Amino acid sequence: MTDSATIPSYRVDPGDPLDLSQIDPGDSGPYTSSQAADADLQHNRRRLEELQGRLYAEHEQSLLVVLQALDAGGKDGAIKHVFEGVNPQGAYVHAFKQPTPEELDHDFLWRYHQHTPSRGMIGIFNRSYYEEVLAVRVRRLVPAAVWQSRYESINNFERLLKDSRTTILKFYLHISREEQKQRFESRLTEPDKRWKFNMGDLADRALWDDYMSAFQDAIGRCSTDLAPWYVVPANHKWYRNLVVASTIVQTLERMDPRFPAPQEGLDEVAIPD
Repeated sequence: MTDSATIPSYRVDPGDPLDLSQIDPGDSGPYTSSQAADADLQHNRRRLEELQGRLYAEHEQSLLVVLQALDAGGKDGAIKHVFEGVNPQGAYVHAFKQPTPEELDHDFLWRYHQHTPSRGMIGIFNRSYYEEVLAVRVRRLVPAAVWQSRYESINNFERLLKDSRTTILKFYLHISREEQKQRFESRLTEPDKRWKFNMGDLADRALWDDYMSAFQDAIGRCSTDLAPWYVVPANHKWYRNLVVASTIVQTLERMDPRFPAPQEGLDEVAIPD
């Protein structure tokens, strides 16, 4: 098995210049094929299952995993393959769709805050509050002055979560324009994928450069020591899954959740017939 420490971290450190056009979405690190990486992925899945059980039992801290990507970027696939085998009692996924009238009547973070993970839980956001500086910006749903002020609000929000013992990991699944085209085409040609095709995706594809600029600004301005961003090469689905799984496992190991101490006197307990 290849030591997972040899996988590049893909972390965007605060203050580092970020140019997404210079990051290869087809990178696969030290691996040449999915077969070569499979043993490491299985190892990380088993370790994730173990650490999630400890986190749930400890009930002192939580983990929020944020997944962002362009359409067909692989958020659903990453969730399915990375969290396979994790006890659903201690983890959940929330996918954010178009806001409701009630949600629009509150501040822009309101609908996200109520879905952040409680102690002992792993929460997975399929899209997130970053849409408020991504889609909202690109589609011009609010004035520029509004979305520009939100970067600071987001950083403060994440600081609040961290102060409440929620560790935050944010993954941008980075695919190429050519890869997106191929994935859209597969949705059109494969019967079991046609339901996933949305004509609106083509309108967003026409705004590719605008989205790249928006992602670049969001990641650059909101990757902090408290809540880092990771730009994950995602053309190869198997490598995407391995990088995300490995990063989550390494983070949980640093969090070091522990089983609570057992009650005293258990050695003397006899279970009645």
